[in-house]
Amino acid sequence: MTDLVETAALSGYFRQRDISSLATDLRAGRATSVELVEESLAAIDRLNPILNAFTTVDADAALAAARQADADLARGLDHGPLHGIPVSVKDLVDVEGQITTSGSAVHPDRPADADATCVARLRAAGAVIVGRNVLHEFAYGATGDRSLHGASRNPWDTDKISGGSSGGGAVATAAGMVPLAVGTDTAGSVRVPAALCGIVGFKPAYGAIPIDGVRPLAASLDHVGVFARTAADAAAGYAAMAGRAPDPDPRGPLLAWIDPTCIGPTDPAIVATVRTAMDQAGISAVGTELPFRAGELFAVLSVLQASEAYTEHADALADHRDDIDPEVVKRLIRGRDTPAWQYVRADRTRNMLRASIVELLGRFDVLAMPTVPTVATDLGRRAHVIDGQAVEVRSALLSLTSPWNLTGHPALSIPAGTVSGLPVGLQLITAPGREHLLFALADRVERAQR
Repeated sequence: MTDLVETAALSGYFRQRDISSLATDLRAGRATSVELVEESLAAIDRLNPILNAFTTVDADAALAAARQADADLARGLDHGPLHGIPVSVKDLVDVEGQITTSGSAVHPDRPADADATCVARLRAAGAVIVGRNVLHEFAYGATGDRSLHGASRNPWDTDKISGGSSGGGAVATAAGMVPLAVGTDTAGSVRVPAALCGIVGFKPAYGAIPIDGVRPLAASLDHVGVFARTAADAAAGYAAMAGRAPDPDPRGPLLAWIDPTCIGPTDPAIVATVRTAMDQAGISAVGTELPFRAGELFAVLSVLQASEAYTEHADALADHRDDIDPEVVKRLIRGRDTPAWQYVRADRTRNMLRASIVELLGRFDVLAMPTVPTVATDLGRRAHVIDGQAVEVRSALLSLTSPWNLTGHPALSIPAGTVSGLPVGLQLITAPGREHLLFALADRVERAQR
């Protein structure tokens, strides 16, 4: 068992550094990109055997890119806020010349021909790709402990899950191995591990970041997202990959607090901690509920996700079933056996939810709620109790995040404190095009926490 807050041994160079300060040092000549990449590689070499955040590291390519970044800056060519900054990428996202494993033994046997669009945009923004992050197999799991590469481990307590499916990216960022990481989010796969590991996780609006070159899980739900230490850093990563920065808006937003218990069981201590973080930041919210029964939305998500995931992985299931984790096999079989009428009905419910959220965001600027209803559970654990109610771990972890994959709205998770010594997150949701409100509110929470 380890505690990241108290154990310096599990803190890499970037644990206490944000991208803005790194960028300032680069431009002032107090640091070079090569030095930053060397710090990243050293932290990975020291911490990855303990935390298992990376599947592969390409030190030679990263150092070559860093030397180019330094040379560009020396001759006055500045690519922007991410220039020379080390970044890691979920091993579901294509990087030219590297094999994308998707966390599975069932993967292509040849390297990718080109970078995914999001990776190409990061490179164009001057970022340096240092390696690939561990994920739950096929990105089909919320715990992050079922992968060809083993479980990624929570740096706050290495006996606990990182969350998933993008657990490795969250761990790499939380432990300071990199200042920025790219993940994907189909039901909460960025925001869940961000909350459980105590960092910022952002899921943009559906389609805001292109998914070209990203291996799909469920195409109508998949989003590319980002991990960072601060909201400003997440905004910089989002801007680079989306091709546009969030628009500033000086107005104070009107918030609605969504009672999480109307969606599913939630630890009262987490609710209290999140509300306290909002109060300390001077953020008030009007209480409201979603017009759906507890558990209904996750059931809808499960039908859509399972059906679409089977579409993507039917051949793998047919030809390599014994090579796939049994839990993932079970979920794929559920998709195979889901009748078409259930998919159609679930899609109709999704449209009803989307319409209700559009109406709600016509009355309020931002919705607020906890990110996850429990703190990180033990590795391998699948049954859990929340507020006296027995729950399945995966469905509980995704219960508060998955509605926003159904609707496609931007959603941001930010650290809001701890419960029982483990991190919890505040989740903020808004309408597409109003992402700036999320980052501005998150900055207020961060300042109050400091």
